[in-house]
Amino acid sequence: MHYTELNLSEFTETLASKSPVPGGGGASALAGAVGMALGNMVASLTLNSPKYQDVHGEIKTLLREGEALRVHLLSLIDEDANVFAPLAEAYKMPKATEAEQALKDKVMESCLTDCCEVPLAIMKDIARAVALIERYAAIGSAMALSDAGAGAIVCQGALKAASLNITINTAAMKDRKAAKAFDEASQKILDEWVPRAEAVWETVRARLS
Repeated sequence: MHYTELNLSEFTETLASKSPVPGGGGASALAGAVGMALGNMVASLTLNSPKYQDVHGEIKTLLREGEALRVHLLSLIDEDANVFAPLAEAYKMPKATEAEQALKDKVMESCLTDCCEVPLAIMKDIARAVALIERYAAIGSAMALSDAGAGAIVCQGALKAASLNITINTAAMKDRKAAKAFDEASQKILDEWVPRAEAVWETVRARLS
């Protein structure tokens, strides 16, 4: 199933069901795409205003990247589901004998790695989205400033949500070196980009007050 082909009602209904996919990773990717879309709306409105002619060139460049990010984040909804489904099945594998346990451990480790790589990719995309929104907020149309702030704070939540999908999977990994690498990569993104998203929101709120 391609979850991006569902309408909003269908997607959220599926998300709320007992189905293991889509889950937190897919929801994070969707939220990141929404946040980026809000930022891109700022860019589009800026390009529509002669008042901001001086920044149209830069805005066009940013918007091209922003649209690519939005589309890629949507693709990661399905990618997250594709890697989690095998993990859900791996948990059900038999482990009555040593051979069964060894096979299950091998399959689990591979699946857990895949299930860390996708949310990390989501986080990287969202971090870049925050960077674009920062710039949109600085040079974009004042009429759309609230949308820049909204996009930033939606992206902040999406970053935090995606990180949890890494944490839960690294906790189950037997390869602790690999688990540590994923955890550290996730934390590095959180440490830089959560405060930066918050700063955009605070700046926007102050300018609107």
